[in-house]
Amino acid sequence: MDQFSIADHPEIAKLFGRQQGEQAVGGAYEGAERTNRALASFNAPSRSADADLLHEKRTIDARARHLGRNDAYVQAGMKIHQDTVVGGQYVLALDPAFSVLGLDEKWAEEFQEEVEAKFQLAADSPNNWFDAGRRMDFVGLIRLAVGVGVYCGEALATAEWIRDNTRPFNTAVQMIDLDRLSNPNQQPPNAVMRGGVERDSMGRPVAYHIRTQHPGDFGMLWSPNARPFEWKRVPAYKPWGRIQVIHAYEPERPDQSRGVSELVSAMKEMHITRKFRELVLQSAAVQASFAASIESELPTQAVYEMLGGGNVDGAGQAVVDFASAYMSAIDQYAGAARNTMLDGVKLPHLFPGTKLHVEPLGNPGGVGTDFEKSLIRYIAASLNVSYEELSRDFSESNYSSARAGLLNTHRASRARKRYFADFMANHIFRLWLEEMLNRPGEITSMPRNPPSWYEGMNFEAYSRATWVGAGYGQIDELKETQAASQRVLNNLSTLEEEYRRAGRDWRRELRQRGREAKLVKELGLEVKPQDNAQNAASGTPKEKAA
Repeated sequence: MDQFSIADHPEIAKLFGRQQGEQAVGGAYEGAERTNRALASFNAPSRSADADLLHEKRTIDARARHLGRNDAYVQAGMKIHQDTVVGGQYVLALDPAFSVLGLDEKWAEEFQEEVEAKFQLAADSPNNWFDAGRRMDFVGLIRLAVGVGVYCGEALATAEWIRDNTRPFNTAVQMIDLDRLSNPNQQPPNAVMRGGVERDSMGRPVAYHIRTQHPGDFGMLWSPNARPFEWKRVPAYKPWGRIQVIHAYEPERPDQSRGVSELVSAMKEMHITRKFRELVLQSAAVQASFAASIESELPTQAVYEMLGGGNVDGAGQAVVDFASAYMSAIDQYAGAARNTMLDGVKLPHLFPGTKLHVEPLGNPGGVGTDFEKSLIRYIAASLNVSYEELSRDFSESNYSSARAGLLNTHRASRARKRYFADFMANHIFRLWLEEMLNRPGEITSMPRNPPSWYEGMNFEAYSRATWVGAGYGQIDELKETQAASQRVLNNLSTLEEEYRRAGRDWRRELRQRGREAKLVKELGLEVKPQDNAQNAASGTPKEKAA
């Protein structure tokens, strides 16, 4: 076979030469041009996700927490996420996959009702059983995970087994500060261990290396029992599959071992915005101060002599504080004078030969202007919340814009709910349920020979659940209630979904309505139905008297 040569094909050689020339000057993408004046100095590094993140992770987290402590807008953004994801409750809605377990729906209803009641009792207990430190209840743990996730992009907890006869169960979790998760002795990242996460060849976490004390806890580092340079290796799972470390984060790139704060892209602007507000307020305070002076036609020496001060020393300073005496004399004179009143404002008659000069007040600018609003919008975009909610400024909002902003915040909150709140809650619930199922007679609804928790995907089938957190809220209750009714009537939604949007458990609410209807009937009370016009407008079926 003849050897191919480009020289024998001038058309191909011409095309090849042109392509080489284009590569030298710039390719088909303008964003990759190297000769463009605007992009000539734009040199972006090309590294792996961990290479980009890990060596700067601690600095990013420290700055994000600093902004959260000192910037009201950043802290408000974090609180908005906590309030829209969790709120003041986080209710278990168990939905076991009974068909996978080979059981029937009747068993599923009994199991669901019993487990929900027992778990919620433990979750709401003031004894804080789920917190190893006994400081937060279940809702507090989930809110903390969401808040830490905003600042650090991840949340970390370890599963604990506490042997204490006073506890109703042994399962608990310990929330861990992210700064404590690191390679032992600050070793650089390698193929096996990255940012304190020990991985196998597929990238699966095998163990987590957690420092026994926070590296910045200076007050405790040199105490008698301190162990500042020790790390504990915590396996990711027990040999039989029980999780030991709960690490919640949403990766932005493949092969990413740790989470990154979503504040990082706007951190510089947040810091500058805070400094801008401080400088403008300081300037406003200075300009708002009264600057006044009194001009006298008398020479300084004569004034001092008139006030009985005698001579002035060689440095031009009076032997005593005659300026104070002079001002006191002016005050006594003006106070004893008959003053003219103009619209309630007193105009004093000044000391003979004196004039009063008052500087005009400054007009501070910056805070409250469109420029500051643009900066706050930038922060809102980084925090993934609406400008109106972050700034608490609804002066330019109408129903449509306010609702659009609210829906945007809730859309972002749903993702955060899944990756942080639900992830943490599901693992805590599964740890607890595993213990309950292994304690004879604890769950009375279990059949005599139940399917094993450890076979196949049975543990997912037993513990499948959704979580009811904060409701969406309503701007116009009438419109949005009518819309919910129409969705249910037209089979576009379910009662469960609508109750969840309102932040309530549908089973609990329906049971309560049943009890109320029964009591109304027992007491012989009459519930007047709406008229047909109202029913037609609202789309709600006419409710009969109980």
